[in-house]
Amino acid sequence: MSSPTPSATPSATTDKDPGKEGTKPSNFLRQIIEKDLTEGTYATRHWGGSPGDAAHHAAGQPDPAKVRLRFPPEPNGYLHVGHAKSICLNFGLARDYGGVCHLRFDDTNPEKEDTEYVDSIIDAVKWLGFDWVQLGQPAGSAKPYQASDYFDFMYRAAEYLIESGNAYVDEQTAEEMRHNRGDFGHPGTNSPFRSRTPAENLARFREMRDGKLPDGAAVLRAKIDMASPNINMRDPAIYRIRRAHHHNTGDKWCIYPMYTFAHPIEDALEQITHSICTLEFEDQRPFYDWLLDRLAEGRLIESPHPRQYEFARLNLTYVLTSKRKLAQLVNEKRVSGWDDPRMPTIVGLRRRGYTPEALQLFAERIGVSKSDSWIDYSTLEGALRDTLDPVAPRAMAVLDPVKLVLTNWDEVMGTDSLDECSAPVHPHHPEQGKRSFKIGKEVWIERTDYEETPPKGFFRLYPPQRTVDGSMTPGNKVRLKYGHVIECTGATKDASGNVTEVHATLIPNTKSGTPGSDAIKVKGVITWVCVSDAAQAEVRLYDRLFKTEHPGAGDNDFLEELNPGSLTVVTAYVEPSAAAAPAGQRFQFERHGYFVTDMLDHQLGKAVFNRVTGMKDSFSK
Repeated sequence: MSSPTPSATPSATTDKDPGKEGTKPSNFLRQIIEKDLTEGTYATRHWGGSPGDAAHHAAGQPDPAKVRLRFPPEPNGYLHVGHAKSICLNFGLARDYGGVCHLRFDDTNPEKEDTEYVDSIIDAVKWLGFDWVQLGQPAGSAKPYQASDYFDFMYRAAEYLIESGNAYVDEQTAEEMRHNRGDFGHPGTNSPFRSRTPAENLARFREMRDGKLPDGAAVLRAKIDMASPNINMRDPAIYRIRRAHHHNTGDKWCIYPMYTFAHPIEDALEQITHSICTLEFEDQRPFYDWLLDRLAEGRLIESPHPRQYEFARLNLTYVLTSKRKLAQLVNEKRVSGWDDPRMPTIVGLRRRGYTPEALQLFAERIGVSKSDSWIDYSTLEGALRDTLDPVAPRAMAVLDPVKLVLTNWDEVMGTDSLDECSAPVHPHHPEQGKRSFKIGKEVWIERTDYEETPPKGFFRLYPPQRTVDGSMTPGNKVRLKYGHVIECTGATKDASGNVTEVHATLIPNTKSGTPGSDAIKVKGVITWVCVSDAAQAEVRLYDRLFKTEHPGAGDNDFLEELNPGSLTVVTAYVEPSAAAAPAGQRFQFERHGYFVTDMLDHQLGKAVFNRVTGMKDSFSK
């Protein structure tokens, strides 16, 4: 998929099927953006060519981006399917409305951040098909922004708030601050340090900056209203002392801004128009606006400043997205790593065989709203099937093999001979050509394709059956797909009664595609691979990681809800063309579903496939 090139004018929205080309489902965020574009809310803004303060942008050109959005992850973990929704939402809106979406790392918490996560986030956004270049820049040429690059401005903004009487240094203990904050039924109590003069606060804050106070001895607080019904407005902390090495700024700072302080400033410096976040930040919006109003009054940032809008986070059945719980699964080796194909991380979904197009279609189909709801996991799998079906080449594979011996092969086809068969690479794309494979005296078939005593409606292989009058009916006839019609004659078993070989006779002149091949009508068609040229493969049959719809809900231990059948490894046989495919190649194994050659373990001579999803949702609730 190409990077999102902004259109010249806002695109119209419709209520049509989002899976169809050229239509975009309307939602409240699109309506807000369209209203702002119609009213010219941000039409007079300038862009200084990079993030900066009011003076920097005032010296720039009129902003060529009609809207500016951002995706601002913390680099403290691997992104998951919920982040994929947010990425598709923000970058997609910027693309559709002639704008730009920034990738920004909210790296204000030095103790939990790592360059490993930075690299994985960059890779995830690119893999999903998006870029964060400014208008006119070559694709892939822009570096992400980092909140830590704005620390100097944040400190300047903090000093401005102190000098304007809007912030103070509080030296209460953490327990005293919690007690004096009050609760939903009681107003807070002013700190005894709240009445300090701006000069006293400024001197003390600089002592915090210079490392003259120990960790936890003081915080800088916004001076708003300790009686506010919104507890987030009761003089929230905006800076704390934290002696920690930062992956970007090193040891330059021993004080760090709080996220609620840093986040709106980052948006303002980047000239964001619509700051989109999830509903848990709704109660923080009044502080977001209060802070930017104060900084605009001091002409530190441009006006109109960004506005925050909230949408409901993704709640997907059978899935956990808690970073802490996902880390526990990895650390306790309940999964093989962050990229385990059962994990909801983007690296896990990618290794499982998901495509960027599937995640984008999923994001469009579920839309955005302001009310929490649960999306069934089958919706995600449905988007995957709908994107794989038109493009995945076909192949045959036998996952639970038993040998089928055609006892009259030598007589009909010639001793030790092999016959050439072919099938379309894709049934709807003849231009992709055909794939070739052999058929001979011995082929592998699915064990479930044979029944000694067939149940009602079973149309696959079964031997001659004795009727109520004692006579025998012939064994059932089936077509070996793309091959010949055969008639089952019986099977051999081991001492335990397990079938070791199925026997059948080949009916001459019935090969698919030859004259008269349809003279014998059969109800059953089975897939197979030839013993002589099939490749052995390790096939990992992945299923949902949890067996309950809402893992960890209430007092439930999410570890007790792990699905013991989430991974089954089998030795299978596949067509030679599938085994020779490169890593990361997706297939539809006919009858079985969609599979992908494993990104890490698959290699020539050692085929490894992961099941992406079945042909239909077959998960047992």
